[in-house]
Amino acid sequence: MISASGSTFFEELGLYYIGPVDGHNIEDMVTIFEKVKAMPALGPVLIHIVTEKGKGYPPAEAAADKMHGVVKFDPKTGHQFKTKASTLSYTQYFAESLIKEAEVDNKIVAIHAAMGGGTGLNYFQKRFPDQCFDVGIAEQHAVTFAAGLATEGLKPFCAIYSSFLQRGYDQVVHDVDLQKLPVRFAMDRAGLVGADGPTHCGAFDITYMACLPNMVVMAPSDEAELMHMVATAAAIDDRPSCFRFPRGNGIGAVLPLNNKGTALEIGKGRVLTEGSRVAILGYGSIVEECRVIHRETEAESRKREIGKKGYGKNVCGTII
Repeated sequence: MISASGSTFFEELGLYYIGPVDGHNIEDMVTIFEKVKAMPALGPVLIHIVTEKGKGYPPAEAAADKMHGVVKFDPKTGHQFKTKASTLSYTQYFAESLIKEAEVDNKIVAIHAAMGGGTGLNYFQKRFPDQCFDVGIAEQHAVTFAAGLATEGLKPFCAIYSSFLQRGYDQVVHDVDLQKLPVRFAMDRAGLVGADGPTHCGAFDITYMACLPNMVVMAPSDEAELMHMVATAAAIDDRPSCFRFPRGNGIGAVLPLNNKGTALEIGKGRVLTEGSRVAILGYGSIVEECRVIHRETEAESRKREIGKKGYGKNVCGTII
């Protein structure tokens, strides 16, 4: 057996440990795999393979948190060719709004799980270094840590990708919701995410959050409403809340003054277009698609009404 410092830990778990192995040496890798395949049954085998991110390509080696997935780029420099957008990403709008809330409330703290860049909290950390916590790749701990801060009167915003929060769902249920603690969950990458891949698609958050008895579930239809929902979450201090927002850029909505949102009335939707016969009820980012359909079929849509709800529970009876 090939062993190294730390192998005893795996052996104590009953694993046959081999490693560490240089993951960039293909010949060694093939040899080890062949030997393991030919070995008599010894129970579970753990092959410890060590690799270096971006090995052999200097731009990728130098970018510790980038180039996991890439668009078209210049192979000489590593510069990625991205289409310039006229608006910022929803992630950046969230970060700007949270900064504005923290400027007037020093009880607001932010938590992420080794995703400062992905969640936008790197901007928040630069502005409030003592109010931002990176707990590492440990979503379960992030949730329980946020719950603990809430018990002491702080206002935690736990920013975790929608699909990644699934890892900490037990903690969301038992440590936050059942205790009715005012933890705020900012769930980025809600819905389909394109280039980020299927593991990042936030397809289940509405279901797994809306079924909880105390959770307020929100989804903005645009970047301006996202800012209002950040303000709403900051104002909710008697129960947990969450708001989900998509990957990508805003639609160009008029932002609130100084990027400071205003708390919304919980559970109330609003009518965007009056009609008499057909009603389209939208929730979250799909509302913009409803409005596009309405405009493209304007001749017929005079008899069609569009209603929008920003909350995933207790559908607004007034709109219905």
